[in-house]
Amino acid sequence: MDDPLVIAGKTFRSRLMVGTGKYPDAETMRRAIEASGAEIVTVALRRIDLDAPKRSILDDLDWSRYQILPNTAGCRTAEEAIRVARLARAMGLSDWIKVEVVPDPKYLLPDPIGTYEACKVLVDEGFVVLPYIPADPELAKRLEALGCATVMPLAAPIGTGQGFAVGLEPIRIIVEQVNVPVVVDAGLGAPSEAALAMEIGCDAVLVNTAIAKAQNPVLMAEAFRLGVEAGRKAFRAGRIPKLPYASASSPLEGVVRS
Repeated sequence: MDDPLVIAGKTFRSRLMVGTGKYPDAETMRRAIEASGAEIVTVALRRIDLDAPKRSILDDLDWSRYQILPNTAGCRTAEEAIRVARLARAMGLSDWIKVEVVPDPKYLLPDPIGTYEACKVLVDEGFVVLPYIPADPELAKRLEALGCATVMPLAAPIGTGQGFAVGLEPIRIIVEQVNVPVVVDAGLGAPSEAALAMEIGCDAVLVNTAIAKAQNPVLMAEAFRLGVEAGRKAFRAGRIPKLPYASASSPLEGVVRS
């Protein structure tokens, strides 16, 4: 706990957040989440009948072990996202909410305006708001100013496994310019990409598809845990500068010459 992740005053050991969708079965999901070491687990509220919940994803995990992070996946407008968040609170699920406003069914890119509008209302109503956003530094700063607990820029469209399709620079600028935790969310495909996110100073990553759809989800979850840990340690250690020319590993001064 010498380097904890702190969100809205709550402390976490793990910097890997995971989702609950796309797994082949509930048992694989449970084992993968345990192997990941994650303490924050997100669940899509649209997968639950909020008016008459029967057996659902909520029955498949021991929520006393995890911080549940309901999300508004499937909501196309700010109004829909606000309604779903309020229903989740009324059910006693959580005051934490991952805001997703995604009107485009093909690329599933977040709507910056709708996201901002939803976040403004929900922050005012006392929610702990974690917004999923494009890798837009200006939007990130405005959401921080609203009072959002984190910002969650995408690396690539959801579920694509493309890695940093948006490039590292926009996310690096967000890390530089905001003071709330930066969580890379969506598009990562391999543990090396999670490590890279941590190396540039991101505070955490959220991974779902890359783990759930792997040939061995449990092993991949462990690999992502190790990638996040390695990347964070590298960031704290401080990498060497990039040089335009070679620099000998063994110094030449004092070498005995024939």
